[in-house]
Amino acid sequence: MKKYYVLIIGLLLIFTLVSCAPAETPQPQEPEEQQPQQETLDPITLATTTSTENSGLLDDILPHFEEKYSTRVDVVAVGTGQAMEMGKNGDADVLLVHAEATEIQFVNDGYGVDRHRVMYNDFIIVGPEEDPAGLKDTAGSDAAKALATISEKKAIFSSRGDDSGTHKKELELWQAAGVEPTGDWYKSVGQGMGATLNFASEQEAYTLTDRATYLSMMDDLDLVILVEGDERMFNQYGVIKVNPEKHEGINKKGADRFVEWIISDEVQQKISEFGKDEYGQSLFVPNAE
Repeated sequence: MKKYYVLIIGLLLIFTLVSCAPAETPQPQEPEEQQPQQETLDPITLATTTSTENSGLLDDILPHFEEKYSTRVDVVAVGTGQAMEMGKNGDADVLLVHAEATEIQFVNDGYGVDRHRVMYNDFIIVGPEEDPAGLKDTAGSDAAKALATISEKKAIFSSRGDDSGTHKKELELWQAAGVEPTGDWYKSVGQGMGATLNFASEQEAYTLTDRATYLSMMDDLDLVILVEGDERMFNQYGVIKVNPEKHEGINKKGADRFVEWIISDEVQQKISEFGKDEYGQSLFVPNAE
């Protein structure tokens, strides 16, 4: 019985010592670092070309802007001509288009302000692998000669026919070739780049396309690159803020931030990396100024 009393007394002593031990002095907590408050913007309407959407570029980079400014970018992908009409009518806040001479005129006419170059790629002529007009043998890299050959052979040509930047470039090249394209062989689709490429593939036709849209779709097309490298097929993209003095309701602050963002070093780097993993080359080359 004695040993049980000893055990109980020992446990009581341990409990007493523990309960009497001085409490640890709480250490002062470091104040949490305050994160900078991100600016929130009203939704922005971006009128742009079908090539920037069809290629997947916008899906890749726009979430970065939307997260940074806690806002939404409403994208309207149309031809460059239609995008500029939207700007003239006050139906867009900012434009991302590719028809440099027309863009400069848009600004000179007072509809846009603060135009910047953003990036570039090039146009190419694609067609069926069988190449019924023999462009590879006769045209080399000469785009105008290629179109002249297509006209002579009455080979089917698929045109966007939508006043887009690509359509404007195509018309320039027909003019350089000294050809006014008419006849059953010349098919004016009146749609975006993706639809025009699909039509050309189905009809075994030739067409002019930007390289980015072609590469993003080539696995689903029966078309190959036949003419490339002509300096006349350089394809520059520009960003323009719509003039807020022309229309009430233009989101000037949003347009300002969008332009600052897309020409920033961070986003230019994102553009330079887009497509490299999948296609082995960047679909667009940044050259903001």
